[in-house]
Amino acid sequence: MGGNIAKGVTTNMLFRSTGLGKTELTADVVNISRQGDYIILHVDTLEPVRWRIRAAFCCKDLGTVIKLMLKGSIMGLILWPRNWRKDSHPGEF
Repeated sequence: MGGNIAKGVTTNMLFRSTGLGKTELTADVVNISRQGDYIILHVDTLEPVRWRIRAAFCCKDLGTVIKLMLKGSIMGLILWPRNWRKDSHPGEF
């Protein structure tokens, strides 16, 4: 049911927005592309609505994301294979 990032790998991202109240959207990353100086992330929401969401970010934004991902708690999650099991729900976020 998830989006194909690599063969056999699926995603189920969760989204929340203050504009949607407590509604939680589930989504799959379906593509990433370049358009000019921007990287475009394409996400298809699955429930409770079906939308195509696109996020455009530039190199400065990407640098910020990489810098934030270098935090110890984030790197531990990414690099420790035990964490690559079925994800538990993050609760309120």
